[in-house]
Amino acid sequence: MPPSERISIGTDYYLLASAITARRPRIVLNHRDTFAIFDDAGDVPVAGVEPYGIFHRGTRFLTRFELRLNDGLPVLLSSAPSEDGCALVTYLANADERSGGEIVLERDTIAVERSKVLCDATLHERVRVTSYASTPLAVVVSLLFEADFADEFEVRGLERPRRGTLSPPVVEEAGLHIRYEGLDGVVRQTRVLFSPPPARLEPGRAAFVLSLVPRGEATIDVTIRCETDPVGLSVCSRDEALGRLREERRRWLAGLPTFSSSNEHFDAWLGQSLRDLVMLRTDAPAPGYVQAGIPWFATVFGRDGIVTALETLAFDPSLAADVLRTLASLQGQHDDPGRDEEPGKILHELRLGEMAATGEVPFARYYGSVDATPLFLVLLAAYAQRTADLALVEELWPAAEAALGWIEGYGDRDGDGWVEYARRGTAGLLHQGWKDSHDAISHGDGRLAEPPIALVEVQAYVYAALEGLAELARRTGRNVLAERWQQRARELRTRFDRTFWLPDDGIYALALDRDKRPCRVVSSNAGHALWAGIAEPMRARTLIDRLFRQDLFCGWGIRTLSSAAARFNPMSYHNGSIWPHDNAIIAAGCARYGATERAALLLDALFYAGLQLEDRRLPELFCGFERCAEHRPVPYPVACKPQAWATASVLLLLQATLGLEVDAWQRRITLTRPVLPAWLERLDIRGLRVGDARTDLAIYRRRLGAAVEVTDREGDLEIVVRR
Repeated sequence: MPPSERISIGTDYYLLASAITARRPRIVLNHRDTFAIFDDAGDVPVAGVEPYGIFHRGTRFLTRFELRLNDGLPVLLSSAPSEDGCALVTYLANADERSGGEIVLERDTIAVERSKVLCDATLHERVRVTSYASTPLAVVVSLLFEADFADEFEVRGLERPRRGTLSPPVVEEAGLHIRYEGLDGVVRQTRVLFSPPPARLEPGRAAFVLSLVPRGEATIDVTIRCETDPVGLSVCSRDEALGRLREERRRWLAGLPTFSSSNEHFDAWLGQSLRDLVMLRTDAPAPGYVQAGIPWFATVFGRDGIVTALETLAFDPSLAADVLRTLASLQGQHDDPGRDEEPGKILHELRLGEMAATGEVPFARYYGSVDATPLFLVLLAAYAQRTADLALVEELWPAAEAALGWIEGYGDRDGDGWVEYARRGTAGLLHQGWKDSHDAISHGDGRLAEPPIALVEVQAYVYAALEGLAELARRTGRNVLAERWQQRARELRTRFDRTFWLPDDGIYALALDRDKRPCRVVSSNAGHALWAGIAEPMRARTLIDRLFRQDLFCGWGIRTLSSAAARFNPMSYHNGSIWPHDNAIIAAGCARYGATERAALLLDALFYAGLQLEDRRLPELFCGFERCAEHRPVPYPVACKPQAWATASVLLLLQATLGLEVDAWQRRITLTRPVLPAWLERLDIRGLRVGDARTDLAIYRRRLGAAVEVTDREGDLEIVVRR
């Protein structure tokens, strides 16, 4: 790594932004605990600290995979995932070939089609070569490959004092394998197989000599397997893998309603979001979970999974049930400062790579998240209201009580009534809310706040958790607990308003520092108080108006930090950027207090941003520059894309704009003050299910609000529209 690209910020786990990284496009394939990132040509260029390659369980198993045609780079014609996102198809052609100053083979004479499928830790690629020459041709197709077995944290920029043993490639009859024995004792192998066998095979290169008649074609199948001892891999063909993958994703999509509208761009945007959401669903390492994001967070994250499940809950509660069960099974059991683990605490992240296994990073099973625990309870209560599934509530009741015990005990270790965080070990995360970068929490003058820190949104989540648990206690006959928790919620709301409200700014303080001094910073965090319902109605309208002033709302969305703040930087991770999930939560908060027109404004902003960002995908975040006619929204160079809670934010934005709530206890769908943005004349939602009932809705834009028509309904279900 060049010295100019090394960076160290204390013990934080910084994402290295290589100068090259942002200049190359990336195309992603993903399945379970394996993902692959290619450039536009379908290659893995020599990666280094760039996140190209095939990654499996936290390790890069292939760091180079490039195709050459007659020893030259082919010309890229097009490259795109298939419509369902299960395959990547790339079309290439030969460049002009010269000899002695003359063209001996004109460009676009040889066509190359590359089709890739990633399934069960195996990349299947079919290379089809077709000649359009008028005479027979001998064509050499070469494939170049390398494997470095870099841990994902190495790719992120962390340097290691030592590594395991990488053996030279071993050439076999129809392929080769590359072996790496890690410091964790795990043997990792990349096995590359070819059919037919290449004419020449040597470490790092396979060459195929194809004799093509006019309009003749030849096919090469390449299989690249990521192997770890002692786990074996099932062997199947490319077509079998593609069929299995499509069936699995159809199954995930089946739980969602179908959406169509009068705006084809909106349909494409929403469709891409749903495909990305399904792509990130996984059965490994946890069944039915959702990976947080590619490339940096392709594993189980507590907060991310919960927020994603909350964003999708109104339309499909199945993810919520899987997330709840998974996190309950991983709930903290011990007091372990090195992992920030405490009894009852909900997991922050689960890593499977070599550096996590050896303790070089503390994230093998890490609990440094202050908000995941109350959010777990919020999700459980919201899921129960959406489904009336008391069986799951009873199943998870011990986990819920343990989570509340953590909130009341370890979460409030000084007994002041606020849930705070402070890193207990020496190598965990300094900041443990969703804004977890080293400089995310500061005072008005720019000074960094010192832990223990009580974040504004965390107190709001605790309030929502108490409210939700009180309702569940009533539903399950635990009336004494219900009254106790309801009373605690009321008291917390009163104290919160008195302590966090900044009357001169019309907003809640970002946090309280270790000395209980408010961080008088105008930030997006305060908007989460609307979503959680802790904001007093008399504050809500003032707060909503404040969030939409120009220093926060830049036209593409609400920034994480006011442009007037001392630490504002639109290119920072948390101090002025725009996060789609953050905006979706604020939109839902606006809708909760009746301001659906403001929710529609956020849907409008992020819709136009999504249209102009690559692949019509909302990334994890993008830069918070002012919206203007001269430029598109500015990407953040190391953002994850796809990223689960950004992808799912589209559904929560839509729900908020419609003022849509589902109450399975009452078997009722309510739309309160629904609106549609100016570019959406009609929206159809078909197959919205509540228990064994279902309905189809048609929503029409009107001058004042939106009209709702029930076009079909099966089962006992009430539809209520409130103006």
